[in-house]
Amino acid sequence: MTFALFDDAGKFLAGRVMSEADASLQVELDSGKRVKVKAANVLLKFEQPAPAALLAEARALADEIDLDLAWEFAPEGEFGFADLARDYFSASAGAVQQAAALLRLFDAPHYFRRAGKGQFRKAPEEMVKAALLGIERKRQQALQIEAWAAELAAGSCPAPIQEQIYRILFKPDKNGPEYKAVVEASRQSHKPPLALLQAAGAITSAYQFHWKRFLFENFPKGAGFPALSAPEIRDELPLSPARAFSIDDSQTTEIDDALSVQGLGTGTVTFGVHIAAPGLAITPDSAVDKVARERLSTVYMPGWKITMLPDDVVQAYTLIEGRDCPAVSIYFTMDEATFEVRARETRLERVHIAANLRHDKLDGVVTDATLSGAAAADYAFAAELAFAWRLAKHLKAQRELVRGKPETFNRPDYNFRLAGDRSEPPDGTEAIEIGVRARGSSLDLIVAEAMILANAAWGGWLAELGLPGIYRSQASLAPGIKVRMGVKPLPHAGMGVAQYTWATSPLRRYVDLVNQWQIIACARHGRTAALAAPFKPRDAQLFSIISAFEAAYAAYNGFQNGIERFWTLRWLQQTGTTELTATVMKDGLVRADELPLVFKALGCEPLPRGSHVRVRLTGLDEMTLDVHATLAERLDGAAEAADPEGDDEDLAAAAAPIALAIDLDDSSGEAGPADAPQS
Repeated sequence: MTFALFDDAGKFLAGRVMSEADASLQVELDSGKRVKVKAANVLLKFEQPAPAALLAEARALADEIDLDLAWEFAPEGEFGFADLARDYFSASAGAVQQAAALLRLFDAPHYFRRAGKGQFRKAPEEMVKAALLGIERKRQQALQIEAWAAELAAGSCPAPIQEQIYRILFKPDKNGPEYKAVVEASRQSHKPPLALLQAAGAITSAYQFHWKRFLFENFPKGAGFPALSAPEIRDELPLSPARAFSIDDSQTTEIDDALSVQGLGTGTVTFGVHIAAPGLAITPDSAVDKVARERLSTVYMPGWKITMLPDDVVQAYTLIEGRDCPAVSIYFTMDEATFEVRARETRLERVHIAANLRHDKLDGVVTDATLSGAAAADYAFAAELAFAWRLAKHLKAQRELVRGKPETFNRPDYNFRLAGDRSEPPDGTEAIEIGVRARGSSLDLIVAEAMILANAAWGGWLAELGLPGIYRSQASLAPGIKVRMGVKPLPHAGMGVAQYTWATSPLRRYVDLVNQWQIIACARHGRTAALAAPFKPRDAQLFSIISAFEAAYAAYNGFQNGIERFWTLRWLQQTGTTELTATVMKDGLVRADELPLVFKALGCEPLPRGSHVRVRLTGLDEMTLDVHATLAERLDGAAEAADPEGDDEDLAAAAAPIALAIDLDDSSGEAGPADAPQS
């Protein structure tokens, strides 16, 4: 009886030869399966032992072959495995010894190169030495991984892993020993990676974890600025006769915009919107511009912010009261009674900033009653604010006609205030106060409508003069239709305007600075502006800026929502709050009535959307930002409908589990197909 050992796509099989032709053989395997084997793939024919025994004995014997000695014995040229078997074992090497030589040669590519079916060639001595060094390094690395994994599982974090903690979790080299050690320790200890690293002391502060993760992902070189100075504005700018005022929070240092009202009581009023003018000094591709383009926006968070521009640069252009500040101004000349706009003009000028008014000090003072004359108005710029308020209501009503329905503000804004010195970033231990500020207050309305008026007008002007800009548009108010950014002046259904661009915050948003450069070109050159503007029609740079800005803006907003959620959980702990009233959204999600918090509450899944409930808090996790809650009772009374134009989606996204780039199911150590969520 004849048996054959053959190569099946790099796998060695053996079986009984049933029939044989010139080019192929019919072989029956031990399993009973019959296969057709090309004659060229048959490496050895033998009569004993049986195929299974041959492979078993050959494998055992192959492990005993000394590769260094075999390499010394092997001929310098091309040779077959049977040749090596006769040189290594004896001139009468049998089938088992020949098969053992084949297996050993095949499994040692660092010693012997494959030269064809059953044929090999010695690797050069230098390559063998290099390969052996590599094998030894891998062995040492495997031992290191094993040692680090044991340390982690025992509750201690090795320094090399501590130094790369955020890279391991979120942007790992999945072939790196540090990553593999964390994966192995998670498997050994049966703990999720975050819980493992917390237990090992690698993560000691939930706040620092969220903060440093954000910096790692978005500011890998750090949030500091290189040495920069603010370029001077060299234009000889005329001084406007207007006395302007800004309206911001007390914490605002980047004061981009101010308003002015001239001609009250004459029947014709000039309403001015004045925007800080860094675009008059900062030029595209300058050192300051490169920093701004890299950051793209200011990042906001409770108790701290990372500005788009260095503070020294901001202070050179911000609209500080008491100064004659360079500005890009747009003036609307209108009928004082009907608000019919008779003319509009953009000027590059200096504007005297008479006052920086502050929301937090005036929201309870400047009210609809004082602005309408129903109550005494004992504050600066009372007449100007009253006119701006009447104009704002008129503009809003006009926009709502275009929208087809009124704008609604069902929920308030929330102010987060941290105790203590705010000259340094928070460390997460500060006491937190969460204040409520009604959306759509009188001062909010004045500022919002003035900015919409200016942005829509400037967007139309750019289009009229044939200059591209960066626009925001929304095709309709239908569900699922989102706001998009582009270079075409398309309608914005949500705003109710024919076109809308961002150009009123050039100190804190890069797209506004880009648009300001275009507007400045229009103001300087008029109909020939397209020849002098920094960005020409179909300029690829604009599309690149839009793409980068949208990615950065989404990341910054996501971080702001997440870190505000952290402080909300900290507030719940500090106040000892155990129950909340909330409104049901969907799939068991509820939105707290008096906090910016969306979370799942067990027992709310079958309740209809809009149901009003009381929920009991059973656990808070500042690391994963999870809120554990159960339904306590369903409350009577009409429920507040969810606001389809609100920020429920953002709040719900902040409640999602942290996505780690660690794949515990990937045994190879190569990059896995998907991130593993950490809950």
